[in-house]
Amino acid sequence: MSDETIEPSSVAAAPGEDHAGHVHVVPPWLLLAVFAALLVLTFVTVAITHFDFGRTVNVWVALGIAVAKATLVALFFMHLKWDSPFNGLVCVTAMFFVALFIGITLLDSKETAVNFQPPPVPAARPAE
Repeated sequence: MSDETIEPSSVAAAPGEDHAGHVHVVPPWLLLAVFAALLVLTFVTVAITHFDFGRTVNVWVALGIAVAKATLVALFFMHLKWDSPFNGLVCVTAMFFVALFIGITLLDSKETAVNFQPPPVPAARPAE
């Protein structure tokens, strides 16, 4: 093994980029603000379980909050906010469709109940 270290200036930048490597420093106040927003959304998720808006609304509200939290994580902690706008759009769209498909699956779960009705009990025979 060699003791060589790679200098950031020696890393080739992609065409159109004016910075070497892919380094982006996020200020701590922004990370803490996102963390606080995630905590608030978590408390909202827990609080919403104490209200009954009907099965359909509860599922969509929970999935909406989950998509919001996943979007915050992807945009700020995965640095998609500072990446190509197309990558952010693809990620948010993918999360939306995952939530949509899970929601549709959950809403259809009541249709998969077994439609079994036991046969009628025959009348008792009179004693002989």
